[in-house]
Amino acid sequence: MGNDIKANMETDLSVLGFPLLGVKSSKEIKEVEVGQVIEAVTTDPGSLIDFPALAETSGSDILKTV
Repeated sequence: MGNDIKANMETDLSVLGFPLLGVKSSKEIKEVEVGQVIEAVTTDPGSLIDFPALAETSGSDILKTV
């Protein structure tokens, strides 16, 4: 994550694919307070589609992807 954004929670999802990627992410979104940041690392190419959809349904925002 860039120097300008600090994560409150970091999670390594690189070994997970759909649907477990979404299940674990949804659980972690519920564990942080409004305004906090989760840094998620994943290698699943589908996550570029899955994460924006998850963010929309949970009322969250994606700050950065790399």
